[in-house]
Amino acid sequence: MKKVGLISDTHGTFSKDLKDFLGDVDVVLHCGDWGSVHTLDEVKDFKPVIGVYGNCDDQDIRMEVPLYQSFRLEDLNCLMIHIGGYPGRYDYKAFSLIDHIKPDIFFCGHSHILKVMNDPHHFCVSEPERMMMTMNPGACGIMGFHNVRTALRFKVEGRDISDLELWEMPR
Repeated sequence: MKKVGLISDTHGTFSKDLKDFLGDVDVVLHCGDWGSVHTLDEVKDFKPVIGVYGNCDDQDIRMEVPLYQSFRLEDLNCLMIHIGGYPGRYDYKAFSLIDHIKPDIFFCGHSHILKVMNDPHHFCVSEPERMMMTMNPGACGIMGFHNVRTALRFKVEGRDISDLELWEMPR
């Protein structure tokens, strides 16, 4: 079993209350827009990290993390990119990657809007009756138009996702 923290759009803020929420996770997934190399290093020093760069990240961050990541969480194939969209409205790069990689879970950020939903048009290769899940944790930083900072944590055991929890904090 793996405990997972999912964040995006820190924009330079990795606060104590967010660290408290992520304290018992095994890995942090960061969907881009770190804000600074200092923030990237701070998250890396806190927990193991799988991350991508966002549209606001500079060249120093882009040298440290890729545009997209394809990886496994337990027995689930995962795909992460910053600008992704959501079912029926994927960004063209995200759509192409989803079509090629065929993930069980698709992680993205950018919108600053929390969304967790199944995609009725994309199904898991190993379980054809199971829809691909799309997860966007919203924004956990203080920069942007959002009023509430958000993050997610959950457990993955084999192919099962459980105990999805939401962190909310006023901006």
